[in-house]
Amino acid sequence: MSLQSKLAILADAAKYDASCASSGAAPRNSLGGRGMGSTEGMGICHSYAPDGRCISLLKILLTNFCQYDCLYCVNRVTSNVPRARFTVDEVVQLTLDFYRRNCIEGLFLSSGIIQSPDYTMEQVVEVARVLREEHDFRGYIHLKTIPDASPELMQRAGRYADRLSINIELPTAESLTALAPEKDSGAIDRSMARMAVHIGESRAARKEQAAQAIVSMPQSRTTRRASAPLFAPGGQSTQMIVGADATDDRTILATSARLYGVHRLRRVYYSAFSPIPDAARALPLAAPPTVREHRLYQADWLMRFYGFTHDEIVPPAQVGMLALDMDPKLAWALAHRERFPVNLNTAPRELLLRVPGFGVQTVDRLLAARRVRRLRHADLARLHVPLKKVLPFVEAADYRPGRALEAADLAAQLTPPPVQRSLF
Repeated sequence: MSLQSKLAILADAAKYDASCASSGAAPRNSLGGRGMGSTEGMGICHSYAPDGRCISLLKILLTNFCQYDCLYCVNRVTSNVPRARFTVDEVVQLTLDFYRRNCIEGLFLSSGIIQSPDYTMEQVVEVARVLREEHDFRGYIHLKTIPDASPELMQRAGRYADRLSINIELPTAESLTALAPEKDSGAIDRSMARMAVHIGESRAARKEQAAQAIVSMPQSRTTRRASAPLFAPGGQSTQMIVGADATDDRTILATSARLYGVHRLRRVYYSAFSPIPDAARALPLAAPPTVREHRLYQADWLMRFYGFTHDEIVPPAQVGMLALDMDPKLAWALAHRERFPVNLNTAPRELLLRVPGFGVQTVDRLLAARRVRRLRHADLARLHVPLKKVLPFVEAADYRPGRALEAADLAAQLTPPPVQRSLF
């Protein structure tokens, strides 16, 4: 099979992996003629996935052969799809060639399981090793790791990759047992825990070294110590399939909160289930609405940056599911009208972050401005916030919302009706 044919098959097979953002990498470049590649600045030449996500990585599978029979996976062993497999050298050359053409800024590499988890993981790690050690590649590398692989291989992967990810696959252990019986939720959890320990130790060593460098700065001209090795500086992430089972959004967010808290994950990615050819009867016949995936990302953002806990984002009236017709922050505000209006001049940062239409940067600007003067209605207009959404929930020196919060149709006022878009 030609290299181009392999690329067509294995790039298409990788499209279901959502966790390929190139954030969190250590800054590196090839200035001065050393090495190849850079992790700095914006992407060079971006391509777009069908759902609009911007991708500037070579995103491929090492192979789509797989000995597992996960019912939701198009590459499962019983699936009737064209198969292909790259060699290590082919992936290395593709990465270097695409980078030389200014098409990518890095590599996202995953694989089906062939022969054994250790054999497959060894091949994946070897790609990263050759790029780093033999070609001095300084671009971004994200490796999808295999939970059942040996700890030694996982540790080697962290030395070469900017980010590692281990897919949790499904929100609950019961769902994983039902749809992917060969995968072990306990093994996935243990691998994440080991990865978190290695990442934490690496960061602690770097901080200690930096502190020692400051203390011994007068002697630094004559004594130079080797830097502590980095281990996956971009942290670890995971991906969760949404809609392949009956798990509700409240449970999904609870699982994400546990992963953020226990394993200190950098990101949890949500991937709406996509029907596959010759699907098992245990799978739904249709994909969930794509807006559900979008609402989960919004809720995830609220947990990570806005101080919300997972158990307060989904209103009890929604029976465990996020509202699809409005964002979760607005839904929470409408369900807790007694907490509003918020006074822009006296409210703490934690409460301002809960105002619909306010982002983190907006809140920080408001806090900086009110240190020197009282905030007024015109200040909101200058910040270009969505006034229609914000005004019912705030009060300023010259503005009171009156009975706007008491309006029975406030939700209808703030959520535009669905629009039937033309195909032409």
